[in-house]
Amino acid sequence: MKILIVEDERKTGDYLSQGLIEAGFVTDLARTGTDGVHHALHADYDLLVLDVMLPAVDGWEVLRRVRAAGKTMPVLFLTARDQVDDRVKGLELGADDYLVKPFAFSELLARVRTLLRRGTTREPERLHVADLELDLLRRRATRAGRRIDLTAKEFALLELLLRRQGEVLPRSLIASQVWDMNFDSDTNVIEVAVRRLRAKIDDDFEPKLLHTVRGMGYVLEPPEAA
Repeated sequence: MKILIVEDERKTGDYLSQGLIEAGFVTDLARTGTDGVHHALHADYDLLVLDVMLPAVDGWEVLRRVRAAGKTMPVLFLTARDQVDDRVKGLELGADDYLVKPFAFSELLARVRTLLRRGTTREPERLHVADLELDLLRRRATRAGRRIDLTAKEFALLELLLRRQGEVLPRSLIASQVWDMNFDSDTNVIEVAVRRLRAKIDDDFEPKLLHTVRGMGYVLEPPEAA
């Protein structure tokens, strides 16, 4: 596996390169964003480890150029900045993971191995059915362009339904996936949550998307399948 490291701090770059070599990887080290772009576009890499704060051409611009050129290798951002907006910006540009400095090398190595196992298949940033859309990065839901305010559990429930749209999900599965609990037939927490979610995403809109399948569970379906 071949990894490109783009890091302008000499000690950090050397440390990362040596550590990854000792872990069995082949590495190239670029110390500027310009060199990083050149390496990334003229060679094949399995992973790009990219510092955000680079002189002249910063990590965001490096990533933008790499993705614009059609390169799909996973990208792990390294940065001293831990602002939500910075993380969102990096992910929107095509980063796959984000590690804040200072970090333990063991954590970086674990993230590297996870990304390499995942390969070039990237998780979607948005899920949608009909005119209902869930933005996973910003944690926002909209229907017909209107913002829908969801609680954390409602968001998790809607995400599960969207990821498995068209599939009837039994209450036991919803309980384990969203509430991390075994389903108890004496509790109506799932029915209440579904009712509240339906009120937000369906009551004021057509067509209806969230359906109850009596005796089986719930399904989110596009209108042509309903």
